[in-house]
Amino acid sequence: MIVETEAYHGPDDPACHAFKGRTARNEVMFGKPGFLYVYFTYGNHYMLNVVTEKEGFPAAVLLRGLEPLYGIEEMARRRNTEDIGNISSGPGKLARSLGITTAQNGADLTGSKIYMTGPSTIRRSIIASPRIGIGEGGAERLWRFFLADNPHVSKGSKMIRENSYALKAARQMAFVK
Repeated sequence: MIVETEAYHGPDDPACHAFKGRTARNEVMFGKPGFLYVYFTYGNHYMLNVVTEKEGFPAAVLLRGLEPLYGIEEMARRRNTEDIGNISSGPGKLARSLGITTAQNGADLTGSKIYMTGPSTIRRSIIASPRIGIGEGGAERLWRFFLADNPHVSKGSKMIRENSYALKAARQMAFVK
């Protein structure tokens, strides 16, 4: 179950890979929604994103945290840990636990090999906060979303924790702190 995400929205978002224009790396972001945008970063981690806007407008949602519900043994093996709270609590961990690499870049989520299903029917409290690890550019935007009190959410800095708001309050703030 996805428990943490971050939004990246177009050429006006300094943290978005499309901020400086179209490149071979970010080409998938300019495609149709519902496709995976996977990239390699820091020489060590794959990042798993879902393209979200109409074709031609670059926007994606980074999957930052996942609560393992199925395939836990395989996920733990890929991450070389038995600590279920550490299997996928962060974007690099999440991609590794799912076996995601750039081989899945551009994969169609409407297919049968990689797919997402609808939301849980259980009501949960959603929190909005600044995005993690992006520096100054776009840090004022409350575009990180996570389930309150979920142990599979990645840990944010003190500044992130102090600038986290219930979804209703973040909406009233127009998602900007």
